[in-house]
Amino acid sequence: MTPPPSDRTSGVRAALRGLTTRGRSFLAAGITAVVCAYVLGQDGLLRVGFLLAALPLVAVMIVANTRYRVASGRRLNPRRAVAGQEARVHLRVDNVSRVPTGVLLLEDQVPYVLGPRPRFVLDRVEPHGYREVSYRVRSDLRGRYPLGPLQLRLSDPFGMCEVGRAFTASDTLTVVPQVQALPAVRLSGDWAGQGESSSHSLALAGDDDVILREYRPGDDLRRVHWKSTARYGELMVRREEQPQKARATVLLDTREIGHRGSGPASSFEWAVSCAASVCAHLLERGYQTHLLTDTGEWVPGPGSGNHGAAETTGLILDALAVADLSDGGGLSRAEEPLRVGGEGLLIAILGELDETQATRLGRLRSRTGGAVAFLLDTGTWTGLRLLAPQTGGDEFHARERQLREAGWAVLPVRAGDSLPDLWQNVDGARTTAHHREGAGA
Repeated sequence: MTPPPSDRTSGVRAALRGLTTRGRSFLAAGITAVVCAYVLGQDGLLRVGFLLAALPLVAVMIVANTRYRVASGRRLNPRRAVAGQEARVHLRVDNVSRVPTGVLLLEDQVPYVLGPRPRFVLDRVEPHGYREVSYRVRSDLRGRYPLGPLQLRLSDPFGMCEVGRAFTASDTLTVVPQVQALPAVRLSGDWAGQGESSSHSLALAGDDDVILREYRPGDDLRRVHWKSTARYGELMVRREEQPQKARATVLLDTREIGHRGSGPASSFEWAVSCAASVCAHLLERGYQTHLLTDTGEWVPGPGSGNHGAAETTGLILDALAVADLSDGGGLSRAEEPLRVGGEGLLIAILGELDETQATRLGRLRSRTGGAVAFLLDTGTWTGLRLLAPQTGGDEFHARERQLREAGWAVLPVRAGDSLPDLWQNVDGARTTAHHREGAGA
């Protein structure tokens, strides 16, 4: 199909604007040679000038009349990359036309934090053929980063003219915080999911809302309640017990005034990685886990339905990938969600606290099945505590003591501490907290 004259004209104009340095040099040399030949009366130089000027113009016409169609696709492996680790991006270019392509120059749009912008050269793609290339990206900063759209530059065989065309499709790479493997410890004082000391409750669904129900094909005959069977004249079975799902809430303090340091080495980044590791560990152990921030935001959100452990882990990691410091002055916005649905195990990752905030957290302890606090000594993230250990140290120890007296199991955290080592001490800290709570009673 022949394109209309307007399309051909716009294509020629775009090709002229796409002349490379080589093409412009040939055109300028040709024009100069023609002018000199006219002034000096040299016919041989005139022919050379016409040849030099004609080459880039022929290249413009070749590129402007290119009629092949190209499609592209992008695949990320993995789609969720961990901060500090590499991900690979696979690009595929398909020639969906009936003619072979010329030289193709590919350039993908990549944020600077992921590395240099990748460029590739494809010599020729046969009709209905394809080519695949890949490149690596890496970021030490968590977040969501756009990839694309892919830009394609068409070139003539002599490299005198290039025309850029851009695809519209793009993808998003999610860089999540680092998740550390935590040791299995006994979380005393609460339900342990499907593990040891798990509580049981009667199944409450449909006909199981009554103590007995009619026999159904496939029921174990050992569950038949013979006394009721004789009374009602038909087989009756006892409803079975099912393990009750353990619940846990991980509270992340995102207040800007509660954290110190900057970049990946800040106390906030340590807290985010801690929240990701604890959530993943609890979900793996069978806990129904929610992430809660001081802004009052739940993940998964209320009314979102039941999710599997893998899906919930993905939702929480996606939320933590874009978690940012908040401008809140306290934790009051998180208190109401905890009062409504915060029963079970509560694990809080806390920044710097004042006396009032510690007191309000202490009141929440009675509403939970168990409470563990990672209390960050944020002064150690600035180096001030190393130069003057007494600077702010008394205030930190006062908040630590205040939470312990309220029944919290407190794990003090300083810059450079290992999260798996701290987690190993959770059971001992909880035992101490129970003893304090019993002595206070």
